[in-house]
Amino acid sequence: MFFGVLGAIEARHEGRTVGLGHARQRCVLAALLVDANRVVPTDQLVDRVWAGHPPQHARRTLYVYLSHLRRALIDMGIEIHRQSEGYLLSVDADSVDMHRFRTLLARARADKRGDKVSSETGTTALEEALGLWRGEAFAGVDTPWFNSQRELLLGEWFVATLDLYDARLRRGDHSGVLPQALDLSSAHPLDERLAGQVMLALQRSGRQAEALNRYERLRLRLADELGADPGPELRQLHGRLLEGDSADLASPPPERSPADRAQRVVPRQLPPAPAHFAGRAAEIAQLTAALDESTEEGGTVLVSALAGAGGVGKTWLALQWAHRVRDRFPDGQLFVDLRGFSSHGPPMDSAVAMRGFLEALGADTRHIPTDPHAQAALYRSLMAERRRLVVLDNAATADQIVPLLPGSRTCTVVVTSRRTLPTLISRHGAQNLRLAPLTTQDVHDLLTARLGAQRIAAEPGAVADLIELCRGYALALGLIAGRAHARPDIPLAHLAAELHELGLAALDDEDPAASLPAVLSWSYQVLSPEQQTVFGLLGLAPGTDIGTPAAAHLTGLSTARSKRALRVLEDASLLAYDAHGRYSMHDLIRAYATDTAHRRLPGPTRQAALRRVVDFYLHTSHAADRVLDPHRHPTSFDFSTTEVCPRPPSDDPAAMAWFHTEHANLLAAQQTATAHGWHDTVCRLAWTLSTFHFRRGYRDDDLAIWQAAVASGAHLTDPTTRSLSHRLLGRAYANLGRHGEALEHLHHALAVANAHHDLSCQGYAHRALAWTSRQIGDDRRAMEHAGQALDIFRATDQPVMEARTLNGTGWYAAHLGDHDTARTYCEAALALQQHHHDPSGKANTLDSLAYIDHGTGRHREAIDHYRQALALYRELGYTSHAADTLDRISHPYTALGRHDHARTARQEALELYRQQGRDEDAARVRTHLTASAAPDSAH
Repeated sequence: MFFGVLGAIEARHEGRTVGLGHARQRCVLAALLVDANRVVPTDQLVDRVWAGHPPQHARRTLYVYLSHLRRALIDMGIEIHRQSEGYLLSVDADSVDMHRFRTLLARARADKRGDKVSSETGTTALEEALGLWRGEAFAGVDTPWFNSQRELLLGEWFVATLDLYDARLRRGDHSGVLPQALDLSSAHPLDERLAGQVMLALQRSGRQAEALNRYERLRLRLADELGADPGPELRQLHGRLLEGDSADLASPPPERSPADRAQRVVPRQLPPAPAHFAGRAAEIAQLTAALDESTEEGGTVLVSALAGAGGVGKTWLALQWAHRVRDRFPDGQLFVDLRGFSSHGPPMDSAVAMRGFLEALGADTRHIPTDPHAQAALYRSLMAERRRLVVLDNAATADQIVPLLPGSRTCTVVVTSRRTLPTLISRHGAQNLRLAPLTTQDVHDLLTARLGAQRIAAEPGAVADLIELCRGYALALGLIAGRAHARPDIPLAHLAAELHELGLAALDDEDPAASLPAVLSWSYQVLSPEQQTVFGLLGLAPGTDIGTPAAAHLTGLSTARSKRALRVLEDASLLAYDAHGRYSMHDLIRAYATDTAHRRLPGPTRQAALRRVVDFYLHTSHAADRVLDPHRHPTSFDFSTTEVCPRPPSDDPAAMAWFHTEHANLLAAQQTATAHGWHDTVCRLAWTLSTFHFRRGYRDDDLAIWQAAVASGAHLTDPTTRSLSHRLLGRAYANLGRHGEALEHLHHALAVANAHHDLSCQGYAHRALAWTSRQIGDDRRAMEHAGQALDIFRATDQPVMEARTLNGTGWYAAHLGDHDTARTYCEAALALQQHHHDPSGKANTLDSLAYIDHGTGRHREAIDHYRQALALYRELGYTSHAADTLDRISHPYTALGRHDHARTARQEALELYRQQGRDEDAARVRTHLTASAAPDSAH
């Protein structure tokens, strides 16, 4: 009777193989064999076999497997007993190769003298034990529990193999040991005990030079990878080999505990501090403050990048700070690159890092336990009551880090990662320090340190270009500074031009670790396919940032799935999330995302995504515009949709706030629509932005959107759209004082409306022509156009537009000096506006009445009307109109001798004009202020 798990899972009885069924059923048997003659709880058995992902009816399936196994084993006299808490397999332990292996190892070690197998009996036991192995333990099984058991057994096999090598070397079998030990050392290149056996076998084979060379290679590799020297046993062997004495060297000196040896080891593993470091003063101060606090209380400091992804300078900062404070850690410093994001393979397992740390701390490699929990316990013991600094660089997950956290409050840990690692913060008290890109001044200082103040001062414009190109990324900055330093004869302007021409490719490098695209690619590669698509599409999205609803439309995902993907990208530092709920990308990351999208996403996928997000902006903008001005005349635009779920603002302030937040994105959305030839969308977006632009006085932006709309309108057959576009472009020109171009487009709009008998468009065109005529001082022509507009709006039953035109007519009459007629028109307008609840129209009419009052000497009434108008303008966000009203109210104040009030109003108007870029108006008000400051100005 035989059960085997040291290889394929099998059973043999009386010379024949017993059929154990399919793989999962054999796993059930193996899980019971590992704990032979002990009860295995049912839930634990399920977890061992299905690795936390059991089928829907796991227990029922398990019962079936057990029933089949009972039938298969009945001829062997083996029983699987059902216990109250689980199952027990009754079997002679020596019939299971795994347990037989351990029994033989125990027998061999019981025969040891000191730490070596001393007799033929012990050596025979080792040979028999190792002979039980037929291959990899639990071959073909891949679950976490079986993998951990396999690792445990492999560690025992390795130690037993080295014990056997020692015994054979003492017998003089160096020729038999050498090829086997050389082969094993390729898989364990840093194991000092095995290295010593190879050196000894080489020496005894007459190959002393190779033995000494082997030692030197190991010494260099230990220094390079672990920052440590070979242990005293190997150094002693090396010394004796130098003297040509290889007698009795198979037996190491008397065994010492790992803790005894560690008393004398002070690891110094920090890589060199970065050269030409600059900036990060606030972050260094924060890290030092955390260290000062931890001197009393202990703690773990976490360094992570917010916008950083790879290249923002996390390792740069961590090493600079570590070197500055290393004197505060007299017991040494440990460092490991966990390769969380690397071109050199998958992330490092914490067990590998742990073994490296244990060896650096002086633990005897022969006695490092194989069980991860035992290793962690040894590590904490060696770190206890020691002032040591641990730098865990480039971590991918908290799972890599947690086993490497020492238990002692006297130690400090610095972690760098592209992810925020919330587990460290919530469960281990880590302090979260997020790195933004370097400031412009920091970058300038670093370039000066690298290239010299004279070269930097000689080309300030080129330096500004280089600073702009690197965007505060330490890796990009290092590449740029390195190239400039390597080419001192090349003007910086030439280098800047070359880098601008190449774009992101300029920040590539043959060394992947120094290439920004390569470094970013490591973050990209760990994303799921859906997350990669979201990342690429965000690079294409119009605008500078994006909200969650817009992102959901861009990606075509549900809001919940879109949020999950955005959170993953934020956690990976590929995306930044601000306090206002907006997501944004650093320019260099966006360039990489855009490049990735064009390389990996099909054209139709990209176009469909852009169409969805542009449509979202269009329809939400239309809904917000309807809130701002529900009285706007209907157009031929079709705003119905079944594909988009707009988020209409609830009221006027919310609509203004939405437009303010999304303004840059809406302009970019129109540019995207223009680029893709979505001409109707170009015109509709311009329409939805007009009210907001008019209120805020965004005159240049208004001109740009209507220029695009007129160009697109030329591709459309709808005359109403063409007339409307030319009219509103004319109004935009008029608002900028470009009256010739304004009249040209307004007359074209009127001609199109007349040709197609569109009365409403005719009325709006006449109204716009009236306003422009007033601006050029032709008030009689303004009255004519206003009269025609008024007749049309009355004929087409548009009372709100009738009221607004009545106010305009009164305004023109006032400028002609006919104040009584002007007041009649304006009072009629005000009555209609109050009846139809038109607050913006009411504000304009109150402003007109104030102007009329002042013109007729009713200065107090003028001030009252101006104040009412100003309050409405401010409430509605009409900053341009508010500036004009503040300027005008200064005149009745002056007339009444209230010069302080007049000056205050003009100063407020001047500030608004400056903000709005209205230079001529600002100059005019400044002249008034200067004149009013003269000593005799009040007389």
